[in-house]
Amino acid sequence: MEALFWISLALLVYVYVGYPALVRILAAVRPRPVRADASHQPTVTVLIAAYNEAASIERTVRNKLEQDYPAEKLNVIVVSDESDDGTDEIVRGIDDPRVEVVRQQPRQGKTSGLNLIAPRATGEVIVFSDANSFYAPDTIGELVKPLADPEVGYVTGRMLYRAPDGSASGEGCSTYMRYENQLRAWETALGSIVGVDGGVDAMRREIWEPMRPDQLPDFVEPLTVREKGYRVVYQPTARLYEDALADTDDEFRMRVRVSLRAWWAIRDKSTLLGPVRFGVFAWQLWSHKVLRYLAPFFQLGALVANLVLSASGGLWGYLFAAQIAFYTTALVAHGQRDQELPGLVTAVYYLNVVNLASGLAFVQFLQGKKKVTWTPRT
Repeated sequence: MEALFWISLALLVYVYVGYPALVRILAAVRPRPVRADASHQPTVTVLIAAYNEAASIERTVRNKLEQDYPAEKLNVIVVSDESDDGTDEIVRGIDDPRVEVVRQQPRQGKTSGLNLIAPRATGEVIVFSDANSFYAPDTIGELVKPLADPEVGYVTGRMLYRAPDGSASGEGCSTYMRYENQLRAWETALGSIVGVDGGVDAMRREIWEPMRPDQLPDFVEPLTVREKGYRVVYQPTARLYEDALADTDDEFRMRVRVSLRAWWAIRDKSTLLGPVRFGVFAWQLWSHKVLRYLAPFFQLGALVANLVLSASGGLWGYLFAAQIAFYTTALVAHGQRDQELPGLVTAVYYLNVVNLASGLAFVQFLQGKKKVTWTPRT
């Protein structure tokens, strides 16, 4: 039991502290700068997949059309996944020749929708936006700068979650993304990042390829780009603003869906886990994704082992009390999740929500379950 406890604890510390520290050190020792160029302005096609997004789709499309980018080099294609709330009509009502809407029928999910419209893209660069993603005025210009570097094939921007209601889930999500963004900055300095957000991404059109309907574009596409030998990098100046989910149940369901599809993506791209061929990136994928998604089981191992060992008292008793305090904090925060709570409390709460979702997703993955369609974030 002692071995189980210390191994579980060591893996948890490695995932959240050790791996980021090692990435930062390696990036400082052997940096790989991105040769971005502010004058690089290729033609761009923005792709947006939407399902019942009448509340936000017009604002989202106009946000892209009004970017500080040459108008003649920018167009937008929206795929409506059999929306029945007027989404299609709203997009058709935008009086701009640079906008096109394509209806996917029957409903088949985001990936099928992107497969349908990506071949229609005329831009040298494809930008992927969510239907409720609002860019800073210079985001597209900032996104394409790193693509001036011939080694870069895919760029992701900086997701900034806003939690106007101050809820525990919303504030925790904001803290979590700040942590992720910093890690991506260090991974970029090392070579390539492992994960992207999906709502503020750009890639070279010539290396895009269709995916199976059950695959997660935000994870499979950048891994495919890396498989082809290109770098996948983070551009923090390309900013996206999105409201965090205030309802923990909505956040939990979203995290389960994303984690489940990520597991299938890891299985599909398992060749990238081979250190002989992919070296440092394979280590990154193991550390940042595989072990991160397994973190709830490390938590469980540490808790169960400590419970058994606590009978002997001493250090084990104190360690067990610390764990109980950790989980009690999360439970108390859950009961008060609609209220403003201290930052450390919301971080503890959100970490447990994310890890519980990851654990459930892994169980569903082992059961062979898949999720293809989606519903708008609320």
